[in-house]
Amino acid sequence: MITNPALRTSYMAAFEQHVMATYIQAGLASSGLSVQVYRKAMIGFYHLQQRGLTNRNETTLTVIDFSRSSKQKRLWVVDVDQGRVLYHTLVAHGKNTGEEFAHTFSNREGSEMSSLGFYLTGNTYQGKHGLSLKLQGVDAGYNTNAASRAVVVHGAEYVSEEFVRQHGRLGRSQGCPALPVHQSSAIIQTIKGGSVVFANGPLNTHYQSDWLQLDGALLAFARSKGLSGS
Repeated sequence: MITNPALRTSYMAAFEQHVMATYIQAGLASSGLSVQVYRKAMIGFYHLQQRGLTNRNETTLTVIDFSRSSKQKRLWVVDVDQGRVLYHTLVAHGKNTGEEFAHTFSNREGSEMSSLGFYLTGNTYQGKHGLSLKLQGVDAGYNTNAASRAVVVHGAEYVSEEFVRQHGRLGRSQGCPALPVHQSSAIIQTIKGGSVVFANGPLNTHYQSDWLQLDGALLAFARSKGLSGS
């Protein structure tokens, strides 16, 4: 908690300014990512940093917005320090989460659904889909079974514009955020090793997270920017 009201107000103003500045600089509005979703992702990004769960020098944030159609590009990899989009692409949801749109999410073993919330990226490995990336879910009740469910980032042939043209929607996974094959390795290499991933759901989806508590995020943000008193 930030006990000094004036300090909290100062940190809050600087944080909100940073969110809007990087949002505008990265052109996220024109690419379809709402500022509300981006702000949530940024709060979690800095709160996880405050808890020491990420590298303090890490500036890469991955945002998945499952409120958008699977026919649309709904994954962004953003450098939040420079306000720059590194990747913007398609991403699949689980087969039992919905068809074109994602509706239902689960943390349950065998559900073949996507899970919402904040993740930390782990190590890479060579699996049946080629280079793949382990994920650690850090949102209790929402995605903490990701590792035991083998929910990982990987490439898949069913994640492509051609598949959308043929089927009217993207292909679906067993719960993994699957990426286009031609981009998956580059994205995995960029985000591996302790960066933050945030999977957002539709507005009517129940999701509450301790990582969205603002004070922790403000402290880490203030420290990263060298603000007085942090």
